[in-house]
Amino acid sequence: MSQNLASKLNQGLSPRQFVESMTKNEDTFTSWYEKFEWNDSELEEFYESLNNRDDLRCLILAADWCGDVVRNVPVVFQAMDKAGIPTEVLIMEQHLDLMDQHLTMGGRAIPVVLFTDTGGHLLGKWGARPKHVQEVMTAFKLANPDREAADYQDNITVARQEMGRRYGEDTGYQTIILQEIRDILSGV
Repeated sequence: MSQNLASKLNQGLSPRQFVESMTKNEDTFTSWYEKFEWNDSELEEFYESLNNRDDLRCLILAADWCGDVVRNVPVVFQAMDKAGIPTEVLIMEQHLDLMDQHLTMGGRAIPVVLFTDTGGHLLGKWGARPKHVQEVMTAFKLANPDREAADYQDNITVARQEMGRRYGEDTGYQTIILQEIRDILSGV
């Protein structure tokens, strides 16, 4: 991961600016943010322990129209706030150069959460969704490589329904995101 993102540091929106600039899904985004709870004291302590470090930065490729952004970025905002890690949001459509360096199975899946040092060196990344949810899209893409196939739309609808089921109705998925990001940050 030797990519350098120094040119992208200080080019994004603060978490507050991102929410204020939303033209779609702001209420849903805010709802997930407000429902967030630290249900695992060890996880909470891990993120608090990162306040001792001033060498980490977080860049999030996102857009307000994306359902995964609306579900997942509130969790990242809460975690980075607890960790004291400066965080900024890069609107995907304004940073396609960066987006196209971080495709998921050849597609532009967001959010992409990038962790760098203060010099912009990429240390780790997470996204676009928790692994147990991403498994559905991975299987779908492998089984449906032809976007023009007659059953593609029907099949993607089924896959999206299963992804929604795996996210669940409550906030349990949020702890999974915190664990996955902890695993990344533990190694940097």
